[in-house]
Amino acid sequence: MSTLTTTDIADVGHEDGTVFDGQEKLRLDCSLGEESLSTEMKQEAQLTTLGLPPAASFDDSASAGEAPGPLVMDPSDIKVDPSGDTPPANTEGHSGPVKRKKGPAPKMLGNEVCSVCGDKASGFHYNVLSCEGCKGFFRRSVIKGAQYACKNSGRCEMDMYMRRKCQQCRLRKCREAGMLEQCVLSEEQIRHKKMKKQHEEETARTSTVVTPNPPPEVAPLAPEQQDMIEKLVAMQKQCNKRSFLDRPKVTPWPQSQDPQNREVRQQRFAHFTELAIMSVQEIVDFAKQLPGFLELTREDQIALLKTSTIEIMLLETSRRYNPAMESITFLKDFSYNKDDFAKAGLQFEFINPIFEFSKGMNDLQLDEAEYALLIAINIFSADRPNVQDHDLVERLQQPYVDLLNSYIRIKRPMDHLMFPRMLMKLVSLRTLSSVHSEQVFALRLQDKKLPPLLSEIWDVHE
Repeated sequence: MSTLTTTDIADVGHEDGTVFDGQEKLRLDCSLGEESLSTEMKQEAQLTTLGLPPAASFDDSASAGEAPGPLVMDPSDIKVDPSGDTPPANTEGHSGPVKRKKGPAPKMLGNEVCSVCGDKASGFHYNVLSCEGCKGFFRRSVIKGAQYACKNSGRCEMDMYMRRKCQQCRLRKCREAGMLEQCVLSEEQIRHKKMKKQHEEETARTSTVVTPNPPPEVAPLAPEQQDMIEKLVAMQKQCNKRSFLDRPKVTPWPQSQDPQNREVRQQRFAHFTELAIMSVQEIVDFAKQLPGFLELTREDQIALLKTSTIEIMLLETSRRYNPAMESITFLKDFSYNKDDFAKAGLQFEFINPIFEFSKGMNDLQLDEAEYALLIAINIFSADRPNVQDHDLVERLQQPYVDLLNSYIRIKRPMDHLMFPRMLMKLVSLRTLSSVHSEQVFALRLQDKKLPPLLSEIWDVHE
């Protein structure tokens, strides 16, 4: 296996050529139960049953200066509940199932692992602590009623590697871990839930009279901040220009519509993969020019690029989304709709989320500076796998976060939620990245071999 270096990436040409390929969170109330009474409460209940005052009565009398006298009881004074429901005394060492009250899932500590594959968990999904990948896999399997076959008679040990190899054992492990099919909403239920939520929000807005406040005074950007924005935008334009000059070298999109023609299918696949390679080269060139990136060790540079590349490619794809045509345009005049992506070999489980994300980003109406800052923030993510110097990566990221916040406050003084909305888009990209990994694996099952650069950057081991 070759080792990827930033120098290698910059020198790879289009002829290595091939495509970037590849889900809604349900929070499940855990079934908890009622906790048993404490020892003191049980003792108080027993005293009440015997006709005696609770322990608090003795305490009150003592505090008033009255010493409690000896307790005298006549056997005839003892009253027994005829129903037989008198709570038994709490015996030491008693064990039994502890019931808990219903409520939200416990808070995450940050170091939890997926109960299915052992990857980093993102929360409780369908009743189980799991990662985004296993959540999406279980949901898709249930919705489609998928039937898988195991080559090892269902005895595969499930981990981060085997989850891509054996879908039957992965689904079995999901069920063994406790994932519940009844918790998976159908597409129609999800749409109905979204429509209901939108209706409630619109009703709340119309019923509330809001007095507009004058926009707060916002300090202008410092000269060095303004220079940074101009530099980032210029860097992006320069990288895009180089890709546009390489446009004639891309394998042409075939004109034939014959779905059975193997050569036509391979030509479409090659066309998309070559576009993906050009996009990777753009990202690497941009990252190497980012202030602070070259301060990192070569190992950390590679670790950041490997995991951020597909997310930045999806960000760049959203910039090229045309809502009127419901298509995505590359290199100014290469436009593709969902069917074109499918003809190139991608699955709709990956295509649909790409277009949904692109539409959501288009609705935000971001400008070139905001996109450039989002990409820089995405690159300097200290929680990426195999990153060694987390503190340095966080220090390098912080100026870009502060600059984006300041820029948004100046450009959109009345929209106080735009900054958190933009950062949440980076969280959505993590989910899309997980779906992309499954798409890459699906391509391998179709005998579609990725070129060396894409195989290395996406950790595809042949």
